[in-house]
Amino acid sequence: ANAEAFAVAVTKKTGKSAYHSVVITRKDSGLDSVARLQRKTFAFVDPTSTSGHLFPKAGLLADGFDPDKHFSRVIFSGSHDANIMAVANGKVDGAAVADRIFESAVAKGVVKAEDFQVIWRSQPIPESPMVWRKSLDAATKQKVAAALAEIKDLPWGDQGVLNGFAPTTDKAYDVVRQTAKALSLDLGKMK
Repeated sequence: ANAEAFAVAVTKKTGKSAYHSVVITRKDSGLDSVARLQRKTFAFVDPTSTSGHLFPKAGLLADGFDPDKHFSRVIFSGSHDANIMAVANGKVDGAAVADRIFESAVAKGVVKAEDFQVIWRSQPIPESPMVWRKSLDAATKQKVAAALAEIKDLPWGDQGVLNGFAPTTDKAYDVVRQTAKALSLDLGKMK
C-alpha cells in the first residue's frame, strides 16, 4: 500500500504494544491440551482475523494439529466475544480469542476466569500500527510523530487508557507476513 508503520499504541493496562491469540476451553471439560480437541468442535472468529484465526491456525499447524482435519466441526462466529460465550455455554469445545478481549470479558464480569483454561498461546502479535505514506516529506513525518508522542490518557477502546505511542517499523510486522506465508495467504487481498 506504499505505507510504512511508524508508531504503535501502548495502553496503561498492559504496558505493551503486542498481544496474544489464545485457545480456550472450559475448565470442567477435561480438554486441557490441543491434542484433546481432536474430533471436537471449535470456533474461530473470522477468516481474516489475525488473532481469531490466522495466528491460531498457523500455530496449530506448526504443532502438527490440522484444524481442517482434526476438529469434528469448525465455525466462524464473527467476534471474539461470541467465541468466549460459545465456549462458556458449551456450544463449542474450544475457541480462539485475543487474550486482551478475554481478559476484558473477565474484568467486566461477563465470564469468570476460573471457568476457563488457556491451552495454547501464540507468539506476540504486534498491535495495529499508525502508518504514513512512504513518500510523505520528512518535516511532516516529524510533526506527526511529535504530535502522537504527546497523546496520552485517552480511552482506548476495550484496551483501557492509552499510555502513549511507541515507535515501530514495518519490520515489527514480519511475524504477520510470515504467518500469512505459512498459510499461503495473500495479505494484499485481506481486509
